[in-house]
Amino acid sequence: MSNHQKGFTLLELTVVALIIGLLAAIVLANYRGGEKQFALLRSTHRLAQDLRQAEEMAISSRKTLPEFGEEVFPQGGYGIYFEIDPAAPKGYHIILFADCDQEGDYDDWGSFTCAETTSGPGNSRDETIEAITLEEGIEIKTLSPSSPLVITFIPPDPTVTISGGDETVAAITLCLKDDPTITRIITVNKAGLIDTH
Repeated sequence: MSNHQKGFTLLELTVVALIIGLLAAIVLANYRGGEKQFALLRSTHRLAQDLRQAEEMAISSRKTLPEFGEEVFPQGGYGIYFEIDPAAPKGYHIILFADCDQEGDYDDWGSFTCAETTSGPGNSRDETIEAITLEEGIEIKTLSPSSPLVITFIPPDPTVTISGGDETVAAITLCLKDDPTITRIITVNKAGLIDTH
């Protein structure tokens, strides 16, 4: 009779444990990177959806919500204001606004036109409808043609205005804070086409 015992040596068990640990570390590292890229993709699509919402609000000649102060139809339509601001907590400002004074810009100091409609003559009202934030770890890398960038949709067609004069296309480039080389771009043209790539 032979006295052979079946089993694994301590060396074999150690090698297997090291291989499993190495594979787990690789998978976990790729999972974190993929999670960040997915957050960038979600932020890009959400921001494009916010632009489409402003466009739809102008097309439907929607009045502002009561939370705005009172229901008001902004004669200048609706728009979104973008600004890269390193002094801001998130490093940027993105604001959905009602263009009450028909100037094609965002007035954070207050517009008498909005306020007079809601609060009577001589009062001032900020044009802000909603401050928009991106997901954590995502920031605005560039704005084209420049920062600040204002895209306004004027009813009824809507006519699209892009700050910066005769610009026909606006581009908003988002990136990962940890890796600014990984980007997604949202473009808006004068015809109202909103695209992501």
